[in-house]
Amino acid sequence: YGQFTCQGCKSFFNRSVRDLTYTCRANRNCPIDQHHRNQCQYCRLKKCLKVGMRREAVQRGRMPPTQPNPGQYALTNDPLNGHCYLSGYISLLLRAEPYPTSRYGSQCMQPNNIMGIENICELAARLLFSAVEWARNIPFFPDLQITDQVSLLRLTWSELFVLNAAQCSMPLHVAPLLAAAGLHASPMSADRVVAFMDHIRIFQEQVEKLKALHVDSAEYSCLKAIVLFTSDACGLSDAAHIESLQEKSQCALEEYVRSQYPNQPSRFGKLLLRLPSLRTVSSSVIEQLFFVRLVGKTPIETLIRDMLLSGSSFNWPYMSIQCS
Repeated sequence: YGQFTCQGCKSFFNRSVRDLTYTCRANRNCPIDQHHRNQCQYCRLKKCLKVGMRREAVQRGRMPPTQPNPGQYALTNDPLNGHCYLSGYISLLLRAEPYPTSRYGSQCMQPNNIMGIENICELAARLLFSAVEWARNIPFFPDLQITDQVSLLRLTWSELFVLNAAQCSMPLHVAPLLAAAGLHASPMSADRVVAFMDHIRIFQEQVEKLKALHVDSAEYSCLKAIVLFTSDACGLSDAAHIESLQEKSQCALEEYVRSQYPNQPSRFGKLLLRLPSLRTVSSSVIEQLFFVRLVGKTPIETLIRDMLLSGSSFNWPYMSIQCS
């Protein structure tokens, strides 16, 4: 797999890249040598990757094509649109959701129901809180240094927000009304108004394109993990590790789509191609559109840091929303 190794390490690497989840009980810096290599699987796999063993060199044809082994997949009670088996990693991503989609607010699931500005802003607050709370509880993220956690969420919060908005079918027809209310409260020049409305249109388009793909909840969880674990964030202590987590999430999505949608060979590619477009949605526009009424001039980045550190006990400033 790209390096000369003993048969034991070769077999370990082959098993590990299939979708196994490891955690380190120490500080992710365990000694890995001939005598200690079996003491920490997390650090052993980390060293395999560090010395140059390549995931893509594992021949997929040699992997069992029939029933998955119990350690690789977990049976879940949630039928998930008829899908019975999920990889253990995806199961943990789904379990980390702070509440089901239906609890984002029953009103948002009824397109014909008119939501007021306060309702839609409260829904937006739930979507943002959900993104942070989900990240706090997914595999690997809590093991990262807190500075890395903050950096990742500060960079990706708006992309996670768009994914959550699409997943809960956020009623975006009210976006122009929100904009009008915001412009009335703090007027802009004509050219800035045009640019602002263009950004709103981009946001609406990205949500609609995701909804058109009929993305299921397992796919949304994988997409969010791929977005979150980006090595593009500034000042990461171990960018290579973050990148390996993104690759793991991408592999999990690929295997899931291949097994659950065998008649849609282009589905995995279509899902991935949606991700770069998420960055075209302006985070400052989302902030101005949905959050300025709730938090005033408090920067979203400050809220994210506070949410991350305080968890479910977080209290929104200037409002009385209940986040749980």
